[in-house]
Parts: sequence; C-alpha cells; structure tokens
Amino acid sequence: MRLLSLFLCLLLPLTAHAACEGRDLRRDLSPEDQAALDKTLGDIAFPEGNHWIATKNGTVLHLIGTLHTNDVRMGPVVDRLAPVLSQADAFYFEVTKTEMDAFEKDLAKDFSPVLITSGPTLVDLMPEEDWSALSATLAERGIPSWMAAKMRPWFLSMLLGIPPCLMTTPDFDRGMDARLTELAVEHDIPQFSLERIDELIAMFDSHTLEEQVASLTRLAGALQAGDDQMITMANAYIDEQHAAILELAKIQGLEASGLTPEEFDAEWQSFEDQLLVQRNANWMEKILELKDQTAVIAVGAGHLSNDHGLLNQLQQAGYTLERADF
Repeated sequence: MRLLSLFLCLLLPLTAHAACEGRDLRRDLSPEDQAALDKTLGDIAFPEGNHWIATKNGTVLHLIGTLHTNDVRMGPVVDRLAPVLSQADAFYFEVTKTEMDAFEKDLAKDFSPVLITSGPTLVDLMPEEDWSALSATLAERGIPSWMAAKMRPWFLSMLLGIPPCLMTTPDFDRGMDARLTELAVEHDIPQFSLERIDELIAMFDSHTLEEQVASLTRLAGALQAGDDQMITMANAYIDEQHAAILELAKIQGLEASGLTPEEFDAEWQSFEDQLLVQRNANWMEKILELKDQTAVIAVGAGHLSNDHGLLNQLQQAGYTLERADF
C-alpha cells in the first residue's frame, strides 16, 4: 500500500474523487449463497478474530490482523489494544516503516523495479481488445495508457485492487499496521521486518512476463475493486471476519472474471500460493525463532486463517492459542 501511495503521489495527475461510500455486499447474498459461505467458513481453521495470543513456555505472541487502508474505526481499536501491546518487547511487521521509507526514497529516483525495462510492452503482449479494456479501467485511476504499458503486470494487478475513490482519500494508507507503528514508536519498542521488499518483488517476478500478462488478461475483471468492495472489506475487517473477506472476494471474482470455475480456481490457487502460502511459510521461520519474549506480530488479516495461516501453524508448532479483545 505504501508503494502504491508513493507511485500515486509521484506520477499520477490525480483528480478529486468522493470518499468511498459503497454498499456492504454481504447484505446482497442470497440465502443459498450465505449458506454456502457459512459452510465454507465452517471448514476453515481460525476464520475469525483480529487479535490472538499464542503462548509457549516463556514466549508470548500477540498476533494482530491488520488492514492496510485507513478507517476511522481503527482509532478506538488501537486505544483498546495500547495498554497491552505497549508492554511488548518487540513489534514485527511485514515490512517496517523505516525499511519502506528507505525503499521509497530509492524508488523515487529509480522506478525500474516495477517497470518493463526492455523488450515488448503490454501493448504488444496483450490482445488488442483486452488491452483496450484494461487501459480504460486504469484511466479511471488516473493512469494513462502509455504509462501503464510499461508497468509490470503484477504491479498493475495491485493498482486494479485500489478503488478510484480511495486514491485521493486523505491518509488512505494509514491502516492498522501504520497505527501500530505509531504505537511502537511512542513507546520506543524495537521494530523488525518479517520480509525484505526485494524478496517480495522477486517473488512477484518469479513468473515470466508472458505468464504474468496471461494471468492479468484473464483476471482483469476480477481484480477491479470499487466502492462496494472497499466498504465490504472494511466492514468485514472491523467485524473480525478475515476469512470471509477472502471467500467473498473469491465468489465475486469468479462472477466478474467470466472464467469457468475450474479456470478461476487455478488462478486463485496461484494467487493464494504466492501471496499467502509462500509468505506465511517464510515468516514462520522467523516467528518460531522468537524465544522468551513478548512480541507483537502485525500482518494482514488474511494471513491468519486457514491451514496455511499463521494461527494454525503456530498451533501445530505447540503454541496454545487464545482469542483476545480487539
């Protein structure tokens, strides 16, 4: 989110948009869809709860599921968490603000990590009809086609996930992780990263450019987020229903993609493996090294649930888990 915020500030000729005022799409689910969703969630490990405490011997881990976009309702949440979290020995984030600031400083000078720097651009690699539709969608986000054509497909996928209404919302990237960073700074608590930005970019680029283009072409419709998706995600997050956020995205993505269920499932599995499964496994190596301390693990809420989620992996590693107030 910070990376995209920098991009927007540096390059885009932004126009004014109203704040996100959409409809919570959970209200529109049919009884049949709601029943199917409930059944799916019932089979998922740790589908709810944004604050869990994992304990083993002398180690106490406060796992906080975060949302990277701002919501005024987060203020009271942090106020409630502060008395407990301010006693921690360390905070662990996906990437700390200090490291992100340094990366952004370098990126402001050289934007090549997110650009196609040689060879054909997306204009050449995508079917004309698909490129035309994608260009129109990106134009709504203030990104001209000549610029988009030179961007790496994984970066465009991320941009599509930001609704236009959010792009000019003040402090739109002051999400829960940013607020917890402020708490750690206020109490002079050391902060550490669970991953490096260059590792994350390398993971995104692990697929060939042609493979990335093919995936972007197939999923362009499903990746687009609007006001309704933003409001639904924010409300579900405040309700601590992080597994439901992903399952709803999967349902809506299938409908918007135009793909068969089998084709969409393959794309979704690839997305899940890369953004959740692989990263969770990498983070767990570092988390399991923590001994005899109290630490806060603040990561996107989507990383908590399911068999590959941090909570289940900690339980499998012998930690006792208890849901706590949020």
